[in-house]
Amino acid sequence: MNLTDTIQDRALRTIAEKVEHNIPADQADTRTMLTTSSILDLGTIAQFVRRRLHGNIAFYGVNMNMNYTNICELRCPLCAFSCDESDTGSYVLSLNEVRERVENAVASGIDEIHIVGGLHPGLKLDYFERMLQCIRGIKSDIFIVAFTAVEYDYFARLNNLSVETVLRRLINAGVNATPGGGAEIFSPHVREMIAPKKISGARWLEIMRIAHGMGLKTNATMLYNHQEHLDDVIDHLFRIRTLQDETGGFKTFVPLAFHETNTRIHANRRETTGYDDIRIYATSRVVLHNVPHIKALWMYVGEKMAQVLLNFGVDDMSGTYNDEKVVHAAGARTADYGSEAALRRIIMDAGMVPQRTTAGYGAKAEVTS
Repeated sequence: MNLTDTIQDRALRTIAEKVEHNIPADQADTRTMLTTSSILDLGTIAQFVRRRLHGNIAFYGVNMNMNYTNICELRCPLCAFSCDESDTGSYVLSLNEVRERVENAVASGIDEIHIVGGLHPGLKLDYFERMLQCIRGIKSDIFIVAFTAVEYDYFARLNNLSVETVLRRLINAGVNATPGGGAEIFSPHVREMIAPKKISGARWLEIMRIAHGMGLKTNATMLYNHQEHLDDVIDHLFRIRTLQDETGGFKTFVPLAFHETNTRIHANRRETTGYDDIRIYATSRVVLHNVPHIKALWMYVGEKMAQVLLNFGVDDMSGTYNDEKVVHAAGARTADYGSEAALRRIIMDAGMVPQRTTAGYGAKAEVTS
């Protein structure tokens, strides 16, 4: 029996027929998927795409988070992590502190480090170059995922350099890939409410275009369930897909449910339901047919929902993320560290085959000058 014959919902059956014939979903299809009550049919379609790409494998990583500072010029209303330099609890990691944290994590067996932080005017580019070189000196083959498009734009302006020069210098110092943070929602009117001082969605996409052109693979994210509307979600997904058609540089798409505790965004919305999350992830898998991986951060959605999502289009459970701070500052109720054994158990209990990897999914970085 083919995919289309298994779908009961008439509107989703039309989408399934497109998927079977490798015809991309259009915006009307996306609206249908994001509003359907036929959640099992939607999951069947998303899982068809997932299995076509990855079979029964589910990826996970053994990694650590490092947030080098929580001091940030932007102080976005959506952010519970950032603070001013004068605030109690503000910090900047010294290179000795970086070395100590990484040495301890490497001793525990990590393969990867994920580095992001606030926009601190006192941290010039040499701080980050020395940080990366220090990490490489501790474990030469560690996979380094570092700095969002927002940070690269800031480093360029602060140091009076081009984004290309900043990227090249940090790649030479050790960066293997770039996280997808800072994308939020591209819609200008929503961005004005949740992150008014952050670079525009168009600029975020432009920096990713530059990174992709230099051979750097990146993630893309989407923050949902705050001030956005359905059209904003659709617009966001299609801008990602359009750039991916052009560059092929996105390796993973990561939807992120908004956590509002300790932020200045109060959307007067209920928390997302399981159906809400499933619609977002499954629809993303179908619409972003050209992005290889869909990742569910178990720290954001919880272990149980992450496990469910493995059967609704998701192929990556994320990693152990030792000492995650950003989403926990906003009230996430999950642990701030996961064990490899626990992640493997979650995957196997969902009927999948766990595969340990890094954010490169086994590929070596190939960066052009």
